Amino acid sequence: MRRGERRGAGGPRQGSPVPAGKASLEEPPDGATAGRASGPPGAGRRSTESEVYDDGTNTFFWRAHTLTVLFILTCVLGYVTLLEETPRDTAYNTKRGIVASILVFLCFGVTQAKDGPFSRPHPAYWRFWLCVSVVYELFLIFILFQQHVASLTRALALQTVQDGRQFLKYVDPKLGVPLPERDYGGNCLIYDADNESDPFHNVWDKLDGFVPAHFIGWYLKTLMIRDWWMCTIVSVMFEFLEYSLEHQLPNFSECWWDHWIMDVLVCNGLGIYCGMKTLEWLSLKTYKWQGLWNIPTYKGKMKRIAFQFTPYSWVRFEWKPASSLRRWLAVCGIILVFLLAELNTFYLKFVLWMPPEHYLVLLRLVFFVNVGGVAMREIYDFMDDPKLHKKLGQQAWLVAAITVTELLIVVKYDPHTLTLSLPFYISQCWTLGSVLVLTWTIWRFFLRDITLRYKETRRQKQQSRGDQGRAGGDMDGHLPGPEDPPGPAEPEREGVPAPN
Repeated sequence: MRRGERRGAGGPRQGSPVPAGKASLEEPPDGATAGRASGPPGAGRRSTESEVYDDGTNTFFWRAHTLTVLFILTCVLGYVTLLEETPRDTAYNTKRGIVASILVFLCFGVTQAKDGPFSRPHPAYWRFWLCVSVVYELFLIFILFQQHVASLTRALALQTVQDGRQFLKYVDPKLGVPLPERDYGGNCLIYDADNESDPFHNVWDKLDGFVPAHFIGWYLKTLMIRDWWMCTIVSVMFEFLEYSLEHQLPNFSECWWDHWIMDVLVCNGLGIYCGMKTLEWLSLKTYKWQGLWNIPTYKGKMKRIAFQFTPYSWVRFEWKPASSLRRWLAVCGIILVFLLAELNTFYLKFVLWMPPEHYLVLLRLVFFVNVGGVAMREIYDFMDDPKLHKKLGQQAWLVAAITVTELLIVVKYDPHTLTLSLPFYISQCWTLGSVLVLTWTIWRFFLRDITLRYKETRRQKQQSRGDQGRAGGDMDGHLPGPEDPPGPAEPEREGVPAPN
């Protein structure tokens, strides 16, 4: 929903903190029509959604600028065509033409694409990342179709992955170089008595730039998922995946205390804790919005500018995976996609020879941070309110497609690594875990429901038989005896005394 459309969403609300004379209104949740927000206060708002007050100010910042963008874009293209001399370097012209095509598409998408569920700091910001998602998916599709793998022989696989690595040299000439090997799980002694100068050198060696990256990453993931249990399950499951796949990726081989103490408890656990505290603050925050020029003090104006980068409203996520089979499968699918996206990060770096500090790796992480929150909100709306949201959101659709395409690139470019068989004990553990989850699913959503329905039917039949037996006893015509309870007294006729 565009900012200007919120002005007609409702009238003044009783008890509104908005100053007198200003329209107080609540944004219809999830881009709903204005008619849904009409009626009594809170009629169009879910119980998990915060109440919002807005004076409806529509400034230059919020207005559409489609003609302005079109005019500027036309002037730039005209300058490049008429006044700038075209270089004779074919490779340079090809790169510049591709970049120009992407920029034109981004300009169109930012001004014309459909708005998502987020509106702060500006809807155009989220439309920009939606268009970047389309460009990234097309880029992945282009890489995927560079060469067809007819068989899974090692020679052909190596030939294919070399083509992919050489293609990335067009993006950055520094790529395409083998990565230096690093040993994470060699010496796992926390206290090395043989090293008298620094017995804790193994611990200090593990404290690299990935420690704050783990913390910040899990803090942001908690803001996306908004559930402590799901975040903890994803965190622990990824450590099990590292244990299971360390025979494929050497950097998954870590010490036990690096897995469970530094990762799960310290970095991931602290990030999840800080994220949950932030969610608690956001759910209790009062969402009152006024136009910048309607605030009299400079302190209030600066505060309003800072809060522009906070959510317009807030919705608490109540996933309730055990409430229905649909929600259980959806939550399992979300966890699976999260884990798959995490694995794609490491496999793409390993297969395409991309160092962890390269800007493309960092840009991919920034990309998923921006699109992940929107995708999770669209998935939750699709699950929680299927009557209003009859189809999956556009950003969620693209994130799922990107994750699958990245996996296909890894499968195509390096099938030898992925086909390395799991150790026997690892495969047994995953088989046992899958059987337990499948057994619980069948019991919870099929056998348990059948048992409960059978018990309820049996109870209703017994109650019906008891009611029929009591009704038959009341209608029996036997004479009352001395031990029978007295029946209701007959009304005395006028002038006739009642019998003793």
